[in-house]
Amino acid sequence: MTILLHVSSSPRKQRSASLEVARSFLSHYRDYAPHVQVKHLDLWDLELPEFDDSAMTAKYAGLAGTPLTASQQQAWDRLRKLASHLHEADILLFSMPLWNFSIPYKLKHFIDLISQKDILFSFDPEAGFSGLLTGKKAIVVYARGLSYANDSFTPSQEFDHQKGYFETWLKFIGVTEVQSIVVEKTLFGSEVDSEARQQACQQASQLARSLV
Repeated sequence: MTILLHVSSSPRKQRSASLEVARSFLSHYRDYAPHVQVKHLDLWDLELPEFDDSAMTAKYAGLAGTPLTASQQQAWDRLRKLASHLHEADILLFSMPLWNFSIPYKLKHFIDLISQKDILFSFDPEAGFSGLLTGKKAIVVYARGLSYANDSFTPSQEFDHQKGYFETWLKFIGVTEVQSIVVEKTLFGSEVDSEARQQACQQASQLARSLV
């Protein structure tokens, strides 16, 4: 059975543009693939651990090849459990708003916790880094209050650190088949906002059909 994991990172439940478009994708994908198992990881409902001294020393003990202490092993097991959500899924759906030209801190926290050697990537002195999430598809919904198109007043190449950063991370951990949906101008008033959401939801429907 195909497992689809939706990782959401918007605290807004009703007016979130990223969630609205992601839900539209899920609804249509279920129509085309009724046997898919959908799981949801809401980062605002998830108690993310701190990357504290135990986790940090476990990281460097692992890099050095030395045995972990009990507290280090416990910290490392928490990170492996978090990452297991991604490993178990066949399709990864991420939805996120743009915050201060980048991603929400909850999503960055999640990434910083699980992006560890032998959890999401491996390292060989001769071959270098290799991502461990190969063979998966990713769909990413990006929501922005303004327009970051080349013809807008926002200098997108300088200000947009959302899409570039996130898809670089996906590539690093082995996810190379990535489709994106961008909904913009959600701060431009009800008519412009509504039109932008509608267009993004239509794109989500078309993308859902193409994945079956």
